Amino acid sequence: MTAAPSQQQIEAFQRDGAVCLRGVLNANAVARLRDGIDANLRAPSPRAKIASTNGDPGLFVEDFCNWRENDAYRDFIFTSGLGEIAARLMQSKTARLYHDHMLTKEPGTVQRTPWHQDQPYYNIDGAMNVSFWIPVDPVSRASTLEFVAGSHRGPWLMPRTFRDNQAKWFPEGSLADLPDVEADRAAHNIIGWALEPGDLVAFHMLTLHGSAGVQPGTRRRVFSLRVLGDDITHAPRHWATSPEFPGLADDLPPGAAMDHPLFPLLWPG
Repeated sequence: MTAAPSQQQIEAFQRDGAVCLRGVLNANAVARLRDGIDANLRAPSPRAKIASTNGDPGLFVEDFCNWRENDAYRDFIFTSGLGEIAARLMQSKTARLYHDHMLTKEPGTVQRTPWHQDQPYYNIDGAMNVSFWIPVDPVSRASTLEFVAGSHRGPWLMPRTFRDNQAKWFPEGSLADLPDVEADRAAHNIIGWALEPGDLVAFHMLTLHGSAGVQPGTRRRVFSLRVLGDDITHAPRHWATSPEFPGLADDLPPGAAMDHPLFPLLWPG
């Protein structure tokens, strides 16, 4: 990895809820991560999901929580130095692995990643968190992940299924609905960056974000690493979270720190 994030980058993350970090990973780290994604695609876990429709000319596939089985993912997570970067961005004394998330859009995929926040899908409460969005292919500005700057300050917005817009998590009406960002993009402070392998984006789990599809002939393989800070606690739900952690509620009561073998410390090591 390169040096720790600058004070300017830390301030941008805290202010906007998203920041681009250039050249963080060297070619060997990117190659190792690419190998892990390709192995994951060849042998998806039972947690894998197809997020594109049947009529899509491409394919949008996601998979979750594979670091214990995928050697390349595990090596990358524990040797990349991203734990320290996460701790500094979060202004936290610790950084704890939450989960890994692979997202691949094959050439010509038209399916958007709808605008959404991540944290309402999860089983955690607290403000100190960061997600790293790490492409192993070049990503154009048109196909990159975009963010509404400042939206991490809240409120929580209704999480819905990507394909059919159903409220499967919080009961319908219990949270405010998402704004239609695409209908009036000029009304929102939208930020995003074209990226090369080695670059990454760090964002808060409450930052409103989404992305377009990819052009024919263009592949977008991404590894996302979710990291927790000092104030994050377990928040068991009465519904299946995404991802699920079966049996975790038997080990961690509501309000407990996420001190569990599923969530090892990344920083300090």
